[in-house]
Amino acid sequence: MELIDGKAIAEAVKQEIAAEVAGIVARGGKRPHLAAILVGHDGGSETYVAAKVKACEVCGFKSTLIRYENDVTEEELLDRVRQLNEDEDIDGFIVQLPLPRHISEQKVIETIDHRKDVDGFHPINVGRMSIGLPCYVSATPNGILELIKRYHIETTGKKCVVLGRSNIVGKPMAMLMMQKAYPGDATVTVCHSRSRDLAKECREADILIAALGQPHFVKADMVKEGAVVIDVGTTRVPSDKTKSGFKLTGDVLFEEVAPKCSYITPVPGGVGPMTIVSLMKNTLLAGKKEIYP
Repeated sequence: MELIDGKAIAEAVKQEIAAEVAGIVARGGKRPHLAAILVGHDGGSETYVAAKVKACEVCGFKSTLIRYENDVTEEELLDRVRQLNEDEDIDGFIVQLPLPRHISEQKVIETIDHRKDVDGFHPINVGRMSIGLPCYVSATPNGILELIKRYHIETTGKKCVVLGRSNIVGKPMAMLMMQKAYPGDATVTVCHSRSRDLAKECREADILIAALGQPHFVKADMVKEGAVVIDVGTTRVPSDKTKSGFKLTGDVLFEEVAPKCSYITPVPGGVGPMTIVSLMKNTLLAGKKEIYP
């Protein structure tokens, strides 16, 4: 069993990005600029945005954080999105999800200019991704592809089971693993809450990608010997062993499953750091105007 060290890979990628940015700036080019909108004070969102700002510093990007309280109106938020669309200094921006209930997340996503949508959530980017055109690929699936690539994990002709059908992870992950490319060329099955005999599907997987958001859902009897297991789950569960009073828990019961795997990602330290680094890669592409000139 080999542990997939997302933290180490993420650090390496950030250093590669920083070197490229230093070269761009040295040649008189523009330093990439990422903006983030954060609404309210959700603990998870605060942590993610702080990590994104820190990653910008390491990569040599300029970053701007725009904060609103929970009572911000939908129209006020949409107006700010439109302003960022027009701001020539900002190469890409994100609106941190989830948003308060009175704001339509879909409306916000669709208002973002797809050329600045470095989260890869806009329908134009999702559509382009699904047919293999250049686009901003959503961060978590893109991060998983990077891990597979860096660990030289074989995907061609392999059976890949994706647990979960969310627009952010499950669906794009399935589409990417089907593409005529590496990583890709896999035979993909998507399982979800309505799937029959889900355990049987999992047991047949050469590559199992768990993105359900249900702690410890995947047990040892659901995984075949030698499988590659990618755990996307990050659920905060109470813990008396940590200072914060909670710990991050994955969808996979790691202690049970790990001995059966050829490769497995831990939680934390697996997919999480790669999600942030993928956002940085998209921001670099936006700064270079590589996807949408």
